[in-house]
Amino acid sequence: MAVIAGVDIGNSTTEVCLAKITEKGSIEFLAASIEKTTGIKGTTENIPGVVLALTAALNKANMKITDIDVIRINEATPVIGDLAMETISETIITESTMIGHNPSTPGGIGIGRGVTTLITELSEKKPEEPVICIIPEGFDYEDAANIINEQTRRGLKIQGVVVKRDDAVLIANRLTEKIPIIDEVDSIEKVPMGMQAAVEVAPQGKTITTLSNPYGIATIFDLSPEETKMVVPIARALIGNRSAVVIKTPLGDVKEKKIPVGSIVLQGERLNETINIEDGSKAIMDAVARVTPLVNVYGEPGTNVGGMLERVRSVMSTLTSQNLSEMKIQDILAVDTLVPQRVKGGLAGEFSAESAVALAAMVKTNRLPMEELARRLTAELGIKTVIAGVEAGMALLGALTTPGTTKPLAILDIGGGSSDAAIINADGKISSIHLAGAGDMVTMLINSSLGLDNLNLSEEIKKFPLGKVESLFHIRLEDQTVRFFEEPLAPEFFARVVIIRGEDDFVPIPGNHTLDKIRNLRRSAKEKVFLKNTIRALKQISPTGNLRHIEYVVLVGGSALDFEIPEIISDGLADYGIVCGQGNIRGTEGPRNAVATGLVLSAADEKW
Repeated sequence: MAVIAGVDIGNSTTEVCLAKITEKGSIEFLAASIEKTTGIKGTTENIPGVVLALTAALNKANMKITDIDVIRINEATPVIGDLAMETISETIITESTMIGHNPSTPGGIGIGRGVTTLITELSEKKPEEPVICIIPEGFDYEDAANIINEQTRRGLKIQGVVVKRDDAVLIANRLTEKIPIIDEVDSIEKVPMGMQAAVEVAPQGKTITTLSNPYGIATIFDLSPEETKMVVPIARALIGNRSAVVIKTPLGDVKEKKIPVGSIVLQGERLNETINIEDGSKAIMDAVARVTPLVNVYGEPGTNVGGMLERVRSVMSTLTSQNLSEMKIQDILAVDTLVPQRVKGGLAGEFSAESAVALAAMVKTNRLPMEELARRLTAELGIKTVIAGVEAGMALLGALTTPGTTKPLAILDIGGGSSDAAIINADGKISSIHLAGAGDMVTMLINSSLGLDNLNLSEEIKKFPLGKVESLFHIRLEDQTVRFFEEPLAPEFFARVVIIRGEDDFVPIPGNHTLDKIRNLRRSAKEKVFLKNTIRALKQISPTGNLRHIEYVVLVGGSALDFEIPEIISDGLADYGIVCGQGNIRGTEGPRNAVATGLVLSAADEKW
């Protein structure tokens, strides 16, 4: 009899399966454990994490480290991924044309059109001429309201107001007629006078509908079809705003400019292809599919994407002590997204949702670092350590202990840096693939799309459901159910969207994003990365390249515990007739411990 420890070193966690195996090959599982992986997977930096995981399993089994006869680790060549976000469009305003503004508290309601006129010059206007009143710095809200009311009584058609200070509501409450008012325009001195302008404020809880529609703008300013094409960027930038102002100036111009962000060279076994990042993710991934299998990927020198790819190679070269020339980028994943960017030339700090491409890259090295890790473990613990088998094969052995499974079977293991898939046919033949892009990329997409600049908070948005604190005694959950509380919640949660980490553990999300917007962004990011990579991976391991020839897929690893990833993947694969669900390793461990269990199972047929 021997005590075997199967050790699975993953990108995020290290898992152990401890078991006794008799000489006849019967197995008694003793304990399992999981600890955070230390360092880059497959390097000697993993040793502290391995020791912690072994100790935790031994404590559960009431055993000592010296009781272990053999440690079996997975043959997991180090894989490192890196991420980059490239903004490929920007909205630019010239000649002081203002395209929109979304202050937190606009005043009034409705839409008005007129000629921009300083409040001090209203008395010079003829009554029949519609005007948009401009109120610069230094005007008291009460004085401004009195002047507007006086000019309205004179017959002047004041259709809207633009004011520098945060006085919109104060002015609106003192006016005899309800008109739209926009405030907090920092650079109001740059607003051109004597120009046609339109101001729109939507009711509370709604967004503008006229100025966010190119045909709405065309109707207001009587634009030609050619001019209507030019205002599409304006309308797009205003979608989702509660208020907006558009000023038509003779020399003004608002345009969406494409930013050259460099190109990448895809080197395949039979074909090379160069593709510009600004062509978007579909063009990039179509090119990847044409040249697959990839041998290497290069970025254009002097560009962000070039720097990113070189950084991935350099980091892995340092970690594995191998030559930089041996480091090959073996896969990339590109995803389209929108990121909030400040509009160049705006008068009130306007933001526009600009197009961007997120890129994940992966480099894979050889077996040498794992051999060094095994040697160091043997020396430090005094226990024979062997590299027992390819990770994907071990995961399949473990997954087959899930009740109700049989060969042929495919598994998906989506981690933080890479997405892995493997398939075993009825004869026991195994095919596997490692692809770039996984949980870390989803976190980056959430972070950039919401403009949070906080990866830890974005990670929690990815992992946990959301709720809206509608009163201090109740929360509306994202499934529209309501939860009530006997004790009042903390005041800082009131009217905020919160992350629900536990029964009474809430984290408020900064900004004015609605619950639906954050939820939709989170699910969209997961679909773009997890579902896209799942289909890509299964196509590559399918014996025929056709997903419909795979019947069963088991999800293993930490991602399978996510509260919505299994549902997203199962729904996506249902279109291909694939049965997909979470694994339950040994009927007790859930989707965890598949590789570690496989390492123990594979030992039953070997001599140690």
